[in-house]
Amino acid sequence: MIDQTHDLQLRSWVGSANDAASDFPVQNLPLGMFRRAGSEERFRACVAIGDFVLDLGDLRVASLLTEIEPWRAALTAHASLNAFMAAGRPALKALRRGLSRVLREGFSQQDALSGSLIAQADAEFTVPAQIGDFSDFYCSIHHALRVGKLFRPDNPLLPNYRWLPVGYHGRSSSIRITGGTVRRPAGQVIDPGPGAPAYGPCRRLDYEAELGFFVGAGNALGQPIPIDEIEDHLFGVCLLNDWSARDIQAWEYQPLGPFLAKSFATTLSPWIVTFDALEPYRRAHRRPDGDPAPLPHLSSSTDSTRGAIDIKVDVYMQSARMAAAGVAPFRLSSSTYADSYWTLAQVVAHHASNGCNLQPGDLLGSGTLSGPGVQSCACLLELTEGGRSPVVLPTGETRSFLEDGDTLILRGYCEAEGFARIGLGACQATVLGSVPTRLDPDHARHSPGEAASVA
Repeated sequence: MIDQTHDLQLRSWVGSANDAASDFPVQNLPLGMFRRAGSEERFRACVAIGDFVLDLGDLRVASLLTEIEPWRAALTAHASLNAFMAAGRPALKALRRGLSRVLREGFSQQDALSGSLIAQADAEFTVPAQIGDFSDFYCSIHHALRVGKLFRPDNPLLPNYRWLPVGYHGRSSSIRITGGTVRRPAGQVIDPGPGAPAYGPCRRLDYEAELGFFVGAGNALGQPIPIDEIEDHLFGVCLLNDWSARDIQAWEYQPLGPFLAKSFATTLSPWIVTFDALEPYRRAHRRPDGDPAPLPHLSSSTDSTRGAIDIKVDVYMQSARMAAAGVAPFRLSSSTYADSYWTLAQVVAHHASNGCNLQPGDLLGSGTLSGPGVQSCACLLELTEGGRSPVVLPTGETRSFLEDGDTLILRGYCEAEGFARIGLGACQATVLGSVPTRLDPDHARHSPGEAASVA
C-alpha cells in the first residue's frame, strides 16, 4: 500500500510545502472546495500544498493531470466533491498520483501551474460535499466508560457496547465549516430533585473532538458491504467538533438518545485527507484480553492487522479574555484515533449491515476521541468530571463548561518514523450568546454561565 507518493525524500516546487512544520507537504495532498475570499465565484475543487491551494477547476491544471482523464468532469464541473466521490477509489488514487507528479520538485511545467496557486489566506472554504446523511458513533471505550460513570455509576457500560458500534443519526443541515460561530442553544433542562423542567439557554455547553469520515462510492439499498471491501467505499477524513448541550442531553436522551442536544451545530475542518495519504500511519488493532470477539460480519484479519490509524487530535481553548490579552490558545487535551475500540471498517460494515444504503458525501463521526489518560479526555464533560473539577486557564479563569466568547480549536496530524508529518488542518469556532427567548419568569432560574449538577 506504500508507494512513491509517500517517499520522505519527496520535495515540492511550492517552497512552503517543504517546511517540516507544514500540515500540507507533497506527501499529503488533501482535497477541499474553495473560492477567492470576498468573491462571487462558484466554489470549486482544490488541493492544499504548503500555504497555498492549487485550483483544480482551472483548465490549465486539469489538462496536466492526465491520470484522471476518465473522471475529469466529475472533479471540475461541480460545486461539490460528490460526483468525484461517487467515482470511487480508483479515481482518487489516480488523482493522488497525478498531483504528486505535477507538484513535486523538478516538474517540467511548473510555470504553467504557478498561476493557479492561491494563498490559503486569500481563500474561503465551504463544506466540501453535499452531506445527505450524518451518523455519529461512540468508538472510544474510554469516553463511554467515563461518561457512563457520570450518568450511571453502577452500570457505566451498557451490554451492547462490546458487541456493536453504538451510533445515532445526526443532523446534516447544521454542519458548518471552520472559522465561524456557534450560537448557544436553548432547550429543556431539569435540576436535581423534584420539580418541572424549564426552557432556557444551555448552561453546560461542551465540545467533542472527533474525526469525520466521508463516504465515497455508495452501496445499493439492501446490499450490505463486506468488511474487507469497506475501503473501496470511503473517501477521506476531516476534523469534526460535535458541539453538545449536556444539560439538554441529560433530560432528553432516554430512551432514544440525543436529539436537540446535538442538532444545533457541527463544525468541520475544510480538508479531506485521503486514506491513501494515511497508509503510513496504520497500526494493528487489538481488543483487550477477555473481551468478546466481534461477530463474523465485523471481523477481519486484514482489519486486525491495519485497522487502527494513528491520527492525533489536539484540542485548544482561547477565552475572550485570553484573546484580548494576546495569550495564545491553551491546550486542553491530546488523543489519538488509534485508541478507538471500534475501527472505521467495523463502523461502516455495521452501518450497512442491515442493507442501509450509504451515499457519496455521507458523513460518519467517530465519536469523542478520548484515550486512557486524563490528558486525553476529548471533551469538558470528562476533563472536569461533570463540572466538579474545573479547568484553570492561563489567565486564572476557570471552565466547567464553555462560556460565551470561548474559541475552540481542533488540530490533527500524523507522524511516523521514516515518513513525512502530515496534518488535517484546523477546526475552529467561537461560542456566541443564545438568542433571547420568551420564558416564564418562574422558570428562568439560571444564567448561561452558571453550572448545574445534572450530569
